[in-house]
Amino acid sequence: MVALLKTPLADNASFPARHHKFKNGLSLIHQQVAMPVVTVDVWVKAGAAVEPEAWSGMAHFLEHMIFKGTPRLAPGSFDQIIETRGGSTNAATSHDYAHFFISTAAADFAETLPHLADLLLHAVIPDAEFERERHVVLEEIRQSYDDPDSIGFQALLSTLYPTHPYGQPILGDAASLLERTPQEMRWFHQAHYQPDNMTVVVVGDVSWEQALEQVSRGFAEFPTRADCPRPSPSPELPLSQIRRRDLTLPRLEMARLFLGWKVPGVESLRAAYGLDLLSALIAGSRTSRLVRELREERGLVQEICGGFSLQRDSSLFALTAWLEPEQLDPVEAIIGDRLSELAAVPVSAAELQRCQRLLCNDYAFSTETAGQLAGLYGYYSAIAQPELAVAYPQVIADFEPAELQVLASEYLSPLRYAAVTLRPASAEDC
Repeated sequence: MVALLKTPLADNASFPARHHKFKNGLSLIHQQVAMPVVTVDVWVKAGAAVEPEAWSGMAHFLEHMIFKGTPRLAPGSFDQIIETRGGSTNAATSHDYAHFFISTAAADFAETLPHLADLLLHAVIPDAEFERERHVVLEEIRQSYDDPDSIGFQALLSTLYPTHPYGQPILGDAASLLERTPQEMRWFHQAHYQPDNMTVVVVGDVSWEQALEQVSRGFAEFPTRADCPRPSPSPELPLSQIRRRDLTLPRLEMARLFLGWKVPGVESLRAAYGLDLLSALIAGSRTSRLVRELREERGLVQEICGGFSLQRDSSLFALTAWLEPEQLDPVEAIIGDRLSELAAVPVSAAELQRCQRLLCNDYAFSTETAGQLAGLYGYYSAIAQPELAVAYPQVIADFEPAELQVLASEYLSPLRYAAVTLRPASAEDC
């Protein structure tokens, strides 16, 4: 049935940015906008999904170490260069990518971009800084163990993706990180921070000629490619039943229910967008079905929310509820019944239009600034192709009830999903 779904195609004519690929494989995306700022956002296809299991956390750790200097930049000097010009800088790592960005006045573009390029291409990863920063990363991991929502969500990922890298924590494993060496990180950097893995996005009041000149000059000398271990995941088997994991935590005041479904990634982008629409319909706002019934009308949960994460290999459709322990089973059963109804009865035109309007408005509000546009283009460049970044509103507005019914039946089975519960520890458990 899913083969009958329409397939969205990248419409290059409607893509407002310019996409250029250099001979070495590096991509440049540029859009000049009438605002006196510029964001340079560099996306690298080197997230946690490219780590071998023994190197869990290496991609995120490297994100920290990128800022620790080059042969020309001392540790900390990059931040000073950007901040003294009134700019800002940050970075993030996910399973599919790592990205690094700076936002400055457009007049400072030529002075700041070369320093960002220098950090990304020529990071020296000093031994002493490696040891110091490892303690920072280990503290992040310890803090995640104190966050019930973080614990539950990671348990959901590992239950849903038992053999795929998406099931591994992005922060990594403390024991594995303690065994890693600066030289291993250098190999990881030199293996993955290569032009064919990298996209430079420039959005702001900078001309195409300026962007092309500065990027071609700053990103000219990549490190010699190194070899490093690669992940060797076992084939992911489709879910054939409900996979459960029950956890108890001390000092937990409210129980948690995490439910997750593996759904299509970018290879079936229209189907993925339809599931994003279904997520909004059932748990995306106060007027959505599960929020209205379980929280507003019946008072069975303190809160419930839905989430859809578009990923390269397999997207995640998740539901999370905060509730009293005695409501865990009844609420899960109600959710199953409501998913069965979605597959059996088409949504009304009015309800569908409300959700379409909600998602299209959210998209519009999230593409208003140079930084937001740069992030959008870079994200799609990392997981698919940048031209698809502008297809979302049109595809969302094109869905009809019958197509959503097909998607609910195919992917949101009440009999095949991952379930994680967090319960307060009893006196006997303590």
